[in-house]
Amino acid sequence: MNTTIEAIWANRDLLKEPKSIQIIKEVISQLDRGELRVANPPVEENGEWTVNEWVKKSILLYFISQQMKAEEVGIFSFHDKIPLKTNFADAKVRVVPPAVARYGSFQAPGVILMPSYVNIGAYVDERTMVDTWATVGSCAQIGKDVHLSGGVGIGGVLEPPQAAPVIIEDGAFVGSRCIVVEGAHIGKRAVLGAGVTITGSSKIIDVTGTKPVEYKGFVPANSVVIPGSYAKQFPAGEFHVPCAIIIGQRKESTDLKTSLNDALRENNVSV
Repeated sequence: MNTTIEAIWANRDLLKEPKSIQIIKEVISQLDRGELRVANPPVEENGEWTVNEWVKKSILLYFISQQMKAEEVGIFSFHDKIPLKTNFADAKVRVVPPAVARYGSFQAPGVILMPSYVNIGAYVDERTMVDTWATVGSCAQIGKDVHLSGGVGIGGVLEPPQAAPVIIEDGAFVGSRCIVVEGAHIGKRAVLGAGVTITGSSKIIDVTGTKPVEYKGFVPANSVVIPGSYAKQFPAGEFHVPCAIIIGQRKESTDLKTSLNDALRENNVSV
């Protein structure tokens, strides 16, 4: 299937053939059922995630090939190329009005969608909470038992096809109004305090040791993170620019919220 998608991507004239459209639709259907993913988790511990570029190309080709359609859902009216997901009861997913999940996204059993939005290509694994006004962007990969708090913005990425999606691994807690974009990667059971911004190029500075340790666009597993800043020299003078600061580690014996609160108290910090 991936060979056919690559051929269509290289030659858009093939979109005129019904067989090509059917193959594109089948890829999106498999995404919707969770049988395909935009990115696959590593097989081995500490392995690398694999981005399936051809799947992202399929999503882009789906946009190109579909026509605008009107859709009425209760009191709501939509006009778009991508329909909404259905059959949440069969999927054992709780959806609180007016949450919206686009067809081509996947939510595993036990997921709870408070009034929120999940875009095409996103994968939301078992028992994850997408809280009120949180957004899960296109192709984002959200693990099991994750909590995306109110107003969290998980960025989407479709182009370029080789670009890595945002990845939030199992057990992570993402605090209110956090922004995670540009292919940033949050490790397992990490805790982001309210208002943390992580981009693909963000400085994430671990200050728990005698010397700072710097990461870019990646938060290691079990880290407890708060917003911070560092001094940077510009032609006009020295100014402080945003960063994220790792101030502690989540303890196995405590839950995510307790880990955050303990780390804040130990460092006399509030967010």
